Order: sequence, then C-alpha cells, then structure tokens
Amino acid sequence: MTHKRAFAALFVGAGLVAGACTSSSTKTSSATSATTAAPSSSTTAGSTSGSAPSISIASFTRDFSAMSQLKSLAAQGKGNIAAILPDTVSSARYTEFDAPYLKQAFTDAGLTSSQFTIQNAQGSDTTQLTDAQSDIASGASVLIVDPLTSGVGAQIESYAKSHGVPVIDYDRLTLGGSRSYYVSFNNVEVGTLLGQGLVSCVSAWNVSHPNVIVMRGSATDNNATLFAQGYDAVMAPYFSSGKWTEVAQPAGTWQPTKALTEFQQAYTANKNANAALIPNDENGAPIISYLQSLHIPAKTFPTTGQDATLVGLQNVLSGYQCGTVYKPIYEEAQAAAALAMYLRAGQTPPAALVNGQTADTTSNTQVPSVLLKPEWVTPSNMASTVIADNFVTASQLCTAQFASDCSAAGISG
Repeated sequence: MTHKRAFAALFVGAGLVAGACTSSSTKTSSATSATTAAPSSSTTAGSTSGSAPSISIASFTRDFSAMSQLKSLAAQGKGNIAAILPDTVSSARYTEFDAPYLKQAFTDAGLTSSQFTIQNAQGSDTTQLTDAQSDIASGASVLIVDPLTSGVGAQIESYAKSHGVPVIDYDRLTLGGSRSYYVSFNNVEVGTLLGQGLVSCVSAWNVSHPNVIVMRGSATDNNATLFAQGYDAVMAPYFSSGKWTEVAQPAGTWQPTKALTEFQQAYTANKNANAALIPNDENGAPIISYLQSLHIPAKTFPTTGQDATLVGLQNVLSGYQCGTVYKPIYEEAQAAAALAMYLRAGQTPPAALVNGQTADTTSNTQVPSVLLKPEWVTPSNMASTVIADNFVTASQLCTAQFASDCSAAGISG
C-alpha cells in the first residue's frame, strides 16, 4: 500500500487518556493474509446499502480528509462507539497517538463528543471488562477493544455478543474470541522487517560473526508471537549455516525494566554477544543505555526496535540502533473508526477496506481484517516518513546532542 501523506497538523485534544500495547493470546500464533476477503454474514452488523459510502485502506491520509466521507453513516447510525485501550506502560503510542487520532477520526466522520468514548484500562483486566459492560449499559452499539489478554478479550466479546454489540479487535487479536473484525498492521511483516533490518545492519556495521541475543515481547501477547514468527524466519538460515550464533533467547516481556534485566543476565552469561534482536524501542532504550554505560562504541553492536519512539529514533540516528519499524498509527485509528461507523449504521464495510483475513487458531475461525503496511525507518528515510507524517518533529528529534547526526541524515529542525 502506498502511504499518502498530508502535512496538516493534528490537533490533540487535552484530557484524553489512552492505552498501550499489550495484546491478548497464548503462545499460539495467528497467521494473516492480505488477500481481499469479503466478511461473512455472521460477522457483520448489517448489509450493504446503495447509499453507503465506500472507502479503502488507501484512503487514509495524515490530514484525516477521508473521514468526512462517512458523515452520512453518522446520520444513519444509532448508539455510541466505545474504544477501550489497555494500559499506559508497555508503549507510549496509545497515549500520544491512538487516543487523539481516534478522537479526530470520529469527530471528522461526523460524531459528536457524546457519541463516542475513549477509555484506558490502566493495565487491569477487571477494569477493561467493567468498562465494556458499562459502555454497553450506557448505549454503546459498537466496541473497539485492544485487549490486555485474550482471556479478558474473550470475556468482553462474549458479553458484547450476548447484548447484540459487535466488537472490533484493535491492534491485537483476541484468540478464542468472537469479534466481528480485526484492525492491525501485518505483524508477521513487522517481525520480518526487524529481522531484515538486523541482517542489513550487521553487514553495514561490519560485524564479522554475530553472536545474537534474541529478545521477545510478552509470552501472553499474540502480536509478540507473530513478530517472532517473522524475525525467526529471517534469521534461521544464518543460525543454521553457522554464519551467526544465537547465544541467548530470554523469556520475553513488554516491560522495559524487565527487558533490561533479561538482557543483562544474557549478556553477563555471554560476553561474546555483539548483536541483539529487540522487538520494540521501549525495551531497547534501557538496553542501549546499558551498552553505552559499558562504553560500547556506536555502530558496533547492532540492535533493532519498533514503534518509532523519539528515543528510538535518536538511537537510530546516533548509531546504537539499526532502525525502527514505523506503523503510521493515523491509518490504524482511521481504519478502526471507519469500521465502527459502518457497523454503527448497520452497514457492511466495503471489501476495499476489509482487505484480508486473520486466522484465530484457538477458535479455528478466519477473522475479516484490515491489515496495514509497516515501514522500516533508518536515517536515510527518516525525513520522508516519521517527520513528513509529523509523527515527530525535527525540532524534537534534533536536540543539541543529535544535531550533527540530524545534519548527516539531511534533517533540519
């Protein structure tokens, strides 16, 4: 998919609370397919009407202009849309981006502030379930849920189904759930980009024999399983051929402090380690600080990351991180909001929007999905991706410590 970019600034409403990125699952993976698939009648809230607007995944730009096409659905729809995000610890993205992006998407689609809510479960399964039940009691006709675990996700979806309320899994799939749709980036591709990024970096930084610590996200997060599926497939030939050595594979977590502990234990036990596959920037930040405290020079110990956080991007610029997987969250928020608008109006979303299927291997079902395309960001394309999208500004990125790195990358702030 080609990402159209607009440069209008986004107004971020004050007081919105959002969540972070733990997902639901067991270690069982769910495969995704980006082939266009029409949803089955059992997973939709209505049928297509001749008056229903059509929108595709290629429609979502940084200025949110596509959302205005859905105003007729706002007039047709009934009830409220409730989005429930999971926490504020595992990633900054939901606080900084998802909540305000969802707010703008709903507003630009014609909903009033009383017709949608955006909540945060603050890391509590009980809170997330209670929020969902309260939302339905208050008139929610559609839920968008990023589940803390598959257990609570399945509970929410069972409760919603019994009350005739469709659920959209947002960013993470609830294994064993009964949701109507799933919206996310192609998570196996995210992992593939991480693996390919490490391969390219090992070569560019002239690491002759990589001894790799392979880090993972939480074992209860299905996305972490899918990321690993992608990067394990990339690295497997290098390990099997003896060109690379996997020296450690810690259990995995999305808590940065625990990730640092896992890395320190692995590094202490394997002093020859000289590269690390790290699945996100938040986990990578304290690990890189630790390596710097050991006076490891730049561009000698390749690491990876995901989410294009400010610190992650600065680590990329300064040569301590090979790159970061960037997921244009404005696309994901608009896709989820668009799906919810169709469901609220009793309409079937168009096939141009629902562009794939995801296998729920616990319930043995194929879930109609919107699968978006992630990007690998390095100094060479930072200006044309995260800065062009206003995901970060050049002035935020290019502080005094990183001014020369920005200049070398052609970034001026």
